[in-house]
Amino acid sequence: MKNLLKTKLEDIVALLNNPDTVVLEKEIKEKLEKIVLLLDGRESIVRETEMNEKLDKVVAKVSNAMADPDIDIEFCEPNADDPYILVTYVVSAYNKPTRKIRLGSTALRGTAEETANQITFSIEEFKSEIDSVEMG
Repeated sequence: MKNLLKTKLEDIVALLNNPDTVVLEKEIKEKLEKIVLLLDGRESIVRETEMNEKLDKVVAKVSNAMADPDIDIEFCEPNADDPYILVTYVVSAYNKPTRKIRLGSTALRGTAEETANQITFSIEEFKSEIDSVEMG
């Protein structure tokens, strides 16, 4: 814990002492808030906030990559431990197969870009499966 705090404080000092960068008050404030949370023993809150930010990025990237009018993408978070993306493929007015793509801890270890690519691949695979069944 001490090493983590020391590292965070060193980051702030380096940020303030770097003449090549413009330091935004927001950046310093965010870093200090993280330190205060760590001191209060709320590391899980920091991780959860970071995870939510990453999930937001992933959902935005997947939505941009899957600009298909037949695909509906909905992010669901029944509880913090089991977030998933619900994909609905609208084949016809009466045929709307769905699939849950779970975003467990393994899916969220990589970057937002890597996770979005995995999810996009899963959606394309799901769409191909449905198309192959529909086409015979």
